[in-house]
Amino acid sequence: MKLGLVSAILDQSDFKEMIDIVAENGLECVEVACWPKGKAERRYAGVSHIDVDNLNDQTAKEILNYCKEKKVEISALAYYPNTMDPDVDKREYYVNHLKQVIRAASKLGVKTVTTFIGRDPKKSVDDNLKDVAAIWNPILEVAEECDVNIAIENCPMLFTSDEWPGGQNLMTSPANWRKVFEILPTKRLGINYDPSHFIWQQIDYIAPLYEFKDRIYHVHYKDIKVYSEKLKDVGVMATPLEYMAPKVPGLGDVNWGKYVSALTDIGFDGYTCIEVEDKAFEKTYEDAKKAVTISTKYLRNFVI
Repeated sequence: MKLGLVSAILDQSDFKEMIDIVAENGLECVEVACWPKGKAERRYAGVSHIDVDNLNDQTAKEILNYCKEKKVEISALAYYPNTMDPDVDKREYYVNHLKQVIRAASKLGVKTVTTFIGRDPKKSVDDNLKDVAAIWNPILEVAEECDVNIAIENCPMLFTSDEWPGGQNLMTSPANWRKVFEILPTKRLGINYDPSHFIWQQIDYIAPLYEFKDRIYHVHYKDIKVYSEKLKDVGVMATPLEYMAPKVPGLGDVNWGKYVSALTDIGFDGYTCIEVEDKAFEKTYEDAKKAVTISTKYLRNFVI
């Protein structure tokens, strides 16, 4: 396994400085944020370390040469919109940019694009499933043409009242993974596995690694801390941030020894990336960079 970083936390750095920070921490890879240029729509979104709309052969060569010089591989290109947004114009915009990210990955020789499957928060799971094929088959056709895999993160995108009650991502549980894979059986579609999202959903975050081992294309390291006293007060029907918080690895409830042990059990030898979303490290940009260093040092106990 290679240890790396999701680049979104380094939003104040350009591509080269971001790669420098990754390299200085002794990390081997990076999942590069590729949002459209412009204002961020939410926390950790809107970061664009590679402008895929203006990526040409010369720029791609410069990017790859710099990565080679710094001994950092690009694990994936990342763009996490809601491709099933109920607003058809927004949906079309998101899908078109996702296709651009896939084409950019091919140009860079990157084999994976990380994203969400999307969801209409107001519709049931069954009603959302009816729309999956129509929206996603054209995206997967581009992935096939470009020889790129799509890895869906299992984040529910269910943190604030505007995402209530269903969230903005359908592939949030093993049960839903099975349903989506039945509708979209192509092996171009897989999982970007993040154990933290299973913690607050009260889902076993170890067992699915074994069942879906052939569909795990990318891995995240992010922790979650559930505050039991807050949960007792608001209950599981509250918006999740009322009773839990993302933490850097080692400061939450994930048992990282068991998690990495399971990854070795299934023979996973791909890219694994630290995702920093811990508000305790957001006072300054130096704090954010410190979170990267702390996370790296901790996870080197398990990923060498």
